[in-house]
Amino acid sequence: MSYTHTITVKLSYSDAVERTKQALSDQGFGILSEVDVRSTFENKLGTDAADELGDYVILGACNPDLAQRGLAVEPDLGALLPCNVVVRRGPSPGTTVVQAIDAQTMVEISGTDAVRDVANDADARLRAALAQLSSAGG
Repeated sequence: MSYTHTITVKLSYSDAVERTKQALSDQGFGILSEVDVRSTFENKLGTDAADELGDYVILGACNPDLAQRGLAVEPDLGALLPCNVVVRRGPSPGTTVVQAIDAQTMVEISGTDAVRDVANDADARLRAALAQLSSAGG
């Protein structure tokens, strides 16, 4: 099972990060956390490990309305939040990979109808953000 939706865009890494944040915002998501994995690797594992990984950030995206709906029916759902979106170095120069969690993963873990409704909405919004980003940086 694939647990992400993945696109590759012809954008620099920094442009892809900024456009990803904007596309998520356009879908009602705010960024609760931003983890610079490359920097963490460099600080904890050294420059070689950071260089091998390359540019890599994890954005913790949250749509407050969706989070409220989900947590109201299943408080344990918080362990699966926020929706993570990864922006990382692409396979070739000038490309960047953007991956969003497939929100259906929550349904597989929970199985409740209320969580399914929230996951469907979140998944549609995440896919729309990726589609917006894809059309901007094809």
